[in-house]
Amino acid sequence: MAVTLDQPVADFSAQATSGVQVSLAALKGQHVVIYFYPKDSTPGCTTEGQGFRDHYPAFQAANTLVFGVSRDGLKSHENFKCKQEFPFELISDKDEALCQLFDVIKLKKLYGKEYMGVDRSTFLIDKNGVLRQEWRGVKVPGHVEAVLAAAQGLNKA
Repeated sequence: MAVTLDQPVADFSAQATSGVQVSLAALKGQHVVIYFYPKDSTPGCTTEGQGFRDHYPAFQAANTLVFGVSRDGLKSHENFKCKQEFPFELISDKDEALCQLFDVIKLKKLYGKEYMGVDRSTFLIDKNGVLRQEWRGVKVPGHVEAVLAAAQGLNKA
């Protein structure tokens, strides 16, 4: 069952960079941003990741953890994270379990060919594990700032 706004997100466990196992239940007490992106080291995905990197101290100040998710493997993630100096972990979702939970696999077109790919999407989960905001079909410019403002808003609520 896919996630729904203002409802608890089902617990999940996923392998991430730095040998970290990410479990939503273990993150209770902190807000969580999960952003899905199509592929490591591509222009839009790099720009988006850099935005989260550059605003990471502000996310930390807002009691918010950030995780990037794509279907790439951990080796690709480790290289991408290292090259871009991301201070947050990247989750490998090769089996698409998280992609399905968050319903981000969509029919896409590239050069006239159709394929199933990751729709750039971001989700903000509050410290109790409830989905508070979602952004689907994300356009990168200005996106990270909007997510940060929403995360900061959760701390005032």
